[in-house]
Amino acid sequence: MRTGRAPARLDFDLIRRGLLYFAIGNVMVAPFAPDPLAYSAGAFCPFVLTSIIGRPAMPKAIVYFLLWQWAQVFARVLQSVLDGESMGATIDGADLLYAYWYALASLITLALACRLVLGNMRPPTASDYHAHERWRSPDLVTMYFAAIAASLVFTYLGRSVGGLDQPFQAAAQVKVVALFLLCTYVFTTGRGRGVLVAVIAVEILVGFTGFLSDFRAVFVYVAVAALAARIKWTGATTAAALTWLVALLFLALFWTSVKFDYREYVTAGEDSQQIRVPLDQRMAYLGERVLNIGDTRWGETAYVLLIRFGYIDIFGQVIGVDRGTYEPIAVRQWKDALAHVFQPRFLFPDKPWLSDSDVFLRLARSDPMEQVRAGTSISVGYMAENYVDLGFPGMLGGVFGFGLLFALVVRYFMSRPLPWMLREAIAMGLVFNTAGTGMEISLPKILGATVMFFLVWSLMAKFALPVAMRWLDQRAARS
Repeated sequence: MRTGRAPARLDFDLIRRGLLYFAIGNVMVAPFAPDPLAYSAGAFCPFVLTSIIGRPAMPKAIVYFLLWQWAQVFARVLQSVLDGESMGATIDGADLLYAYWYALASLITLALACRLVLGNMRPPTASDYHAHERWRSPDLVTMYFAAIAASLVFTYLGRSVGGLDQPFQAAAQVKVVALFLLCTYVFTTGRGRGVLVAVIAVEILVGFTGFLSDFRAVFVYVAVAALAARIKWTGATTAAALTWLVALLFLALFWTSVKFDYREYVTAGEDSQQIRVPLDQRMAYLGERVLNIGDTRWGETAYVLLIRFGYIDIFGQVIGVDRGTYEPIAVRQWKDALAHVFQPRFLFPDKPWLSDSDVFLRLARSDPMEQVRAGTSISVGYMAENYVDLGFPGMLGGVFGFGLLFALVVRYFMSRPLPWMLREAIAMGLVFNTAGTGMEISLPKILGATVMFFLVWSLMAKFALPVAMRWLDQRAARS
């Protein structure tokens, strides 16, 4: 009997192998970079991270959680290559290099925390892994649109009911869970591909109409779902993945070229995120910019995107300021964060609001008004806040503590008696709700989002999800 070679699948082994090739290739060009050692270490870091977390039952959303933040760190060394200037030669000098190394160490610390808590989970049985396949694609699509409606309601309530924005924001991740589950269903069964393509197109289109433009989210969900489903990796899959990456980069460049003018237009020139222009006019505006896309200066836009995506310069500023100032309140950032988490506003209405921009001004001694005028706030990020409180290497203890909390919440949901892909979907919702923006999220927000997601979704997993699964099972049985 002839036995064919098993087809390659998108899993941790394949990712590690690809990242190793990425690291080796970059090490070969590192001697020509302004910071060869920093460039080489940054290029090897994703291989190290995936080697740490690469266990069979590790939730695949953890890959996004770590690699997205790594990309924000590595972007800075790429910028130095384009600038032809060492990070140590910039206005922040050695502080910027310190921030770069501290951030890489923090990511490895997070990976170790995830490995400690999640590394010994048992892989799913075949029945658990394929349990979602008993449902029908039309019913999953119906569930997805119902989740969209629920997400809109939760988002509206979060904006309308003072002090309850965080729990409603956690509940609004129901759309993420539904879309992720639909993706894994299509990838593992091969059914409903046309519907999934239509859903993805709608997600991208709708993402462009908002203030912050959430079009990138669907690219993340689909990529992580493909990893969770362990799709076969063929030449066609490679071509599709490259097309997927090119499409994401193209849309990101287009959004970077139009976002400031677009935000000014949709807010009628006000310094807020309140959209005052109807949907049809917004679409017409974007359509006009698409027709004139030939006027875009792609090189300048790509450089602006790289600078905005990287998030190490602010950390470097904080290190420099912290060296010359004295914070009268010990571990103030952690105290504010814990007060933010354990003093909910609906019980403590007089609790002062925490402003990311105020913290930025205090810790970075820099004017954040350019970002505020654009209608957005700016944060120094949770790593920089840990550094201010605990220094280095003490900040790694704070990062490790958060990593343990985060991983314990993930483990709780991965241990629920639910289909495996639904557990993966909840983990994806947690990661995107907690750290969808990466390392720029503030310490109070990343802690509060983690705790609130656990509280809200532990209730949903106990009461709402069983109802939804019974409905899906009944529909499947009738057919």
